[in-house]
Parts: sequence; C-alpha cells; structure tokens
Amino acid sequence: MSSRVPERGTREVVVETVAALPEGAGPYDVVTGADGALWVTLVHAGAIARLTPEDDGAATCAVTTYGLDVPSCGPTVITPGPDGALWFARTRDHRIGRITVDGRAESFALPTPECGPYGIAAGPDGALWFTQTNADRIGRITTAGEVCEFPLPIIGAFPSALVAGPDDALWFTLNQADALGRIDVAGKITLHPLPTKGAGPVGITSTPTPTPALSSGGASGGDVGGLWFVEIGAGRLGRLTPASRSPRARDGQTAASKSHIEEFILPDAEARPHAVVVDQDGGCWFTEWQANRVGALTPDGRLTEHDLPAPRSEPHGLTVGPDGAVYVALERGEVVRVRTVVTRPDRSR
Repeated sequence: MSSRVPERGTREVVVETVAALPEGAGPYDVVTGADGALWVTLVHAGAIARLTPEDDGAATCAVTTYGLDVPSCGPTVITPGPDGALWFARTRDHRIGRITVDGRAESFALPTPECGPYGIAAGPDGALWFTQTNADRIGRITTAGEVCEFPLPIIGAFPSALVAGPDDALWFTLNQADALGRIDVAGKITLHPLPTKGAGPVGITSTPTPTPALSSGGASGGDVGGLWFVEIGAGRLGRLTPASRSPRARDGQTAASKSHIEEFILPDAEARPHAVVVDQDGGCWFTEWQANRVGALTPDGRLTEHDLPAPRSEPHGLTVGPDGAVYVALERGEVVRVRTVVTRPDRSR
C-alpha cells in the first residue's frame, strides 16, 4: 500500500481592487453581513454600500449604495447586529445607525450631546455596545433603540475601537490613555495600561481559538485565546490574554495584573497601524495607514507586508469575507481583496 505525498505549490499573495466607489465617498469600514454580502461605510458621502460578487469567480463586486438621511452624518465603524441588520456609528451627528439587509435605514439619538460614537460591536447580552470618543463613555443600545451609558474612570482617554472578547465582556482601546479597557455586561469597567508610552491603540479584535503568544521577536509559547490590537502611535501589534485565560494568573493578584500583554514591533515604526482582524487560520491581518500596506502575522510568528495598488490609499477597516479572503476599505475610494493563490507545478511537460 502506498500513499501520494501532496505537491507543494508556490504561494503568492494577490491584492486586487473589487470595487471602486465614487470620488470623495470615503470607504471607511467593511464587514460581512448575515446575508453573506460585504457592507461598507462611506464616511464622506453619508451612505452605506453593499458589495456582492457579480458572478461566481468574478474579480469585481456589484455595488448598491444606500444614502442616509443626513449626508454629513459620518458613518464610520459598522458591525453585524444580533437581529440580522447592520449597526454603525454616525460619528459626526452623534447617533447610532441601523440598516437592514434590504437597505432600510434608521438611526437613534444618544443622550450625551456631541459624544462622537465610533467603535461598535454586538455584545453577549444581545445588545450593541459602542464607544464615545468625545465623552469618555461606553454606550449600550438594545435592538429596540433603548440607550444607557457608562462613564469611564478617566478623563480624555478617547475610547476608540471596541470588540466582544472571549470572556463574555467588551474590550476597547483608549487611544489617548495608552490602555485597553474592559466592561462587563453589568457595566463594571477595568483598565489595562499598555507597556509602551505613546502607543495610541486604535483597532482591536478578538480570537476565541488558541493561537501562539507573541514576543518581541515573533511567536512564543502559549495556547490560549485573546485579543489583538494595534498601536498607531508606536508602530506595534499587541496581544492581551484576559485574566481568566492568562497562563500567568495567580491567586491574590488584581484583575489587571492577571491579564498578560505582549507587543510585537513592526519593521516600520512609522507605519501607523489602524485596524486589525483575525482570519480563519488564526493569522492576524492589519492595515498600515501611513505606509499604504496591509500586514499579516501568521500563528507561527512570520510577518509579511503587502503594498496596496494605489499610492496614499488610506487603508482603514478590514474584514474576513465569506470566501475567506481579507477585504480592506481604502478611504481614497476603493475596496480591495487580499487573497493567497497557490500555483501547482506543471507536470504535463
């Protein structure tokens, strides 16, 4: 009995434009909706776009754009909601927006004036949670539109991105406080200072599946889930293992001291990483806003960086699409797909 050893091909990362939006529209964030389509915020146009492949294997997507009631509302971060709709922050008119997969949009006023909502994510309690950049608060809104707010124990922190963590809590970045924050569904807040002064964390994402821990030189031991974040001010990628999962947790320590934080120094300290997402294989992808690149860190610690097709693209949000590829919103006016192509050796000759 014999077995055939699979042939290894050449792996190449391809970055290709799948949608070009009208000039000045400003694609800012992108997520995959419950309908399997890509949904994109257009921050300058005050609109939401829905992207779908034109046909099987097509290199481009069909685009449907839904204008919002206030063109200057500034939709930024968008997330799938527990009700099958898409929810998003209207940062410039200080409201939370909702759009169904058939394009019906509405919005909800927030109690604090000029609060600047930004990061938003569905929580384990079936509500949407969001940051308020100008008000040092975390907000919670039910799918029926009922809002409550929780003040942070710090002033001028500029809470930014937010994600549901692997520990049934919400985690968020504090851009001006060089820290991460955690809020449970009862509203209890804990702060976790970062090691690097001037880190300026922005993007954050969660991975419930085991992935190797980081060290300054690459991946190291550890097999627990955690949170990945990017430090736009320090040019670093970081990871926090929550207290309940940290291999360094010990009885008698505080919650903050139990959590384990590691940082990975990027080759270009001026890259200004902005957003981050984890793919199906545990790889960590992030946008480099200043460097005009998309970076990736594999679970075994290999870092690669990929140039974008056009200069000064201003890459912001990114997501893993239904096809497993990574999609990136470029504020310059495009959405690009980053995928790996494997070329097999030609044995016919």
